[in-house]
Amino acid sequence: MGNRETVDHAMPSLATRSRPSGVGMVTIGKIIATHGVRGEVKVASYSDVPGRFEKLKQVQVEISSGPRTLAVLGSRRAAEGYLLRFAAVATPEEASPLVGGLLQIPEERLAPPSQDRYYEYQLVGMDVRSEDGRALGVLKEVLTTNSNAVFVVEDPGGTEHLIPATRELVRSVDVDGQTMVVRRVPGLLDEDHAL
Repeated sequence: MGNRETVDHAMPSLATRSRPSGVGMVTIGKIIATHGVRGEVKVASYSDVPGRFEKLKQVQVEISSGPRTLAVLGSRRAAEGYLLRFAAVATPEEASPLVGGLLQIPEERLAPPSQDRYYEYQLVGMDVRSEDGRALGVLKEVLTTNSNAVFVVEDPGGTEHLIPATRELVRSVDVDGQTMVVRRVPGLLDEDHAL
């Protein structure tokens, strides 16, 4: 599974969605179906980067049989996502094994996030601590909501806590040190208020 890309969440801001995976690869979408008789595939986008699919020339598709690198012949916007056509895929039968596959690009093809913004894959797995240095757990997942992202932090006992990804609560993020410092708020990180 690859890191997922999405832009513009609130926080000391997120610049992508992600899940740690193949070294150096970021997932930008998922193939959800075949389309038509020419081997096109329908893609659910994980990216909010303008032009991400229109400019795509090559992509790695992570499928159960292993990664497959494909040249992109064309891309067009569809009702819900994109339609892609690959050089090595000319029929629905050839496209069918790709369904469920994750579209990945090398991390170095991502634009660096602006200051105080982070790609989600940089955050997942971080140690989360309180301002007084107390270990609170590990950031396991980033949930997207209509207002702001929410961090799912699992404490050492396996209990999950939800922490809104806001500047008021997230005090600092050290990507290199893989540490996030959050402000403790009564009721938010108490053991009796966990998920």
